[in-house]
Amino acid sequence: MDPRLHTELWTSWASLLRSYAAAHGMNGLEHAVVEVGPAEIIVRVGGKWIRFTPSAMEQRDKAARPFVLTENGNVSIPPDEPEEMDFAAERLIRELMFA
Repeated sequence: MDPRLHTELWTSWASLLRSYAAAHGMNGLEHAVVEVGPAEIIVRVGGKWIRFTPSAMEQRDKAARPFVLTENGNVSIPPDEPEEMDFAAERLIRELMFA
């Protein structure tokens, strides 16, 4: 993948995570903090967290899984089927905040 495209997708992924974290925080008792850098994105809610790098996703108390932003704007986190970025971001934030 072209590095410029990956940078755009990474920025979009971070923006979606921020948006859904803010939206779910309006209905919850806790608010998420989203930390964004060029090599990782971390979302924290209380003692729970989820961390993304360009090649992996990690969650507290769970094994790391592969993570890929695809050229067509999907997110692939095997063994799950690829999802559109916005659906994946909403699902992951919801699971993090309300699990």
